[in-house]
Amino acid sequence: MEIGNVKLKNRVISAPLAGVTDACCRQIYAEHGAGLLYTEMVSAKGLMHGNITTRALLRVCDATSKSAAQIFGSCPNTMAKAAYQIVNEYPNIDIIDINCGCPAPKIVRNGEGSALMRDPNLVGQIVNAICKAISPKPVTIKIRKGYSEGECNYVQVALQAEANGASAVAVHPRTRPQMYSGKADWSVIADVKRHVKIPVIGNGDIRTPEDAARMIAETGCNAVMIGRGVWGNPWLLSRTVEYMKNGILPPPPTNKEIIETAARHMHMLIDAKGQKVGISESRKHLAMYTKGLPGGSASRILFNKATTAAEMEEALNLLL
Repeated sequence: MEIGNVKLKNRVISAPLAGVTDACCRQIYAEHGAGLLYTEMVSAKGLMHGNITTRALLRVCDATSKSAAQIFGSCPNTMAKAAYQIVNEYPNIDIIDINCGCPAPKIVRNGEGSALMRDPNLVGQIVNAICKAISPKPVTIKIRKGYSEGECNYVQVALQAEANGASAVAVHPRTRPQMYSGKADWSVIADVKRHVKIPVIGNGDIRTPEDAARMIAETGCNAVMIGRGVWGNPWLLSRTVEYMKNGILPPPPTNKEIIETAARHMHMLIDAKGQKVGISESRKHLAMYTKGLPGGSASRILFNKATTAAEMEEALNLLL
């Protein structure tokens, strides 16, 4: 699998998730074999204004893994300047990705994220400007089915991106109003694949390794991007890689493996961000790791009360 001049070790990609896929999370995903790791989405304006929080999102977790920085904005010039700054200050970022899919109201109100789907020509201008600014680093784009059910112009947007130099397009086949609800329409991915020559990355409703293989078989997409399915379940990445490589479905993790990984993730966050912030941010991750485990609900109540790593571990160990 190649995206421009970047060769990936496999076709299993971890998606950008705002507030989730920070450097610690991506480190764990890298260890579970993700072929490409996307940062949380980064504001082009925030980066240009020197926002410290924005810059922190770009910290690369593992220099041996291929990494993509996803940026959002609506001004071609600002987006190009931000992309240029990223590739020069963060040499381990291999790819710049343009967010044309975020449905969050505060992003859409500014004409960014999925609002860009309404203006394919502007998308083309943004792609073109970034490609010129960071060549030979590849530029990719992540799109939705459309801004609304009556504005499903995903093929037009994908063709504009391709014509202006994009090296790949990732497709989330839901409209903006759907957010993340309802069923992902995989036929949209297949439709994009029929119209463009660049690699197409399918995204949406991949919860098992079998889902990933079925998406490729049904749509012809070149790679799969898994988002919410791997939050708290990085084994979905490693199991999918193995299943797609050898047709062998590895067993799911044991409770002990889940608890140990959750505890390690917590300590990584504490080491990176200090105890107060690390504990606070750990709660949402540990809630996902323990979802579905017997006694998980009671432990999550304790996570929310805990103020130290020891208290968090004590709550986790109740699940063993």
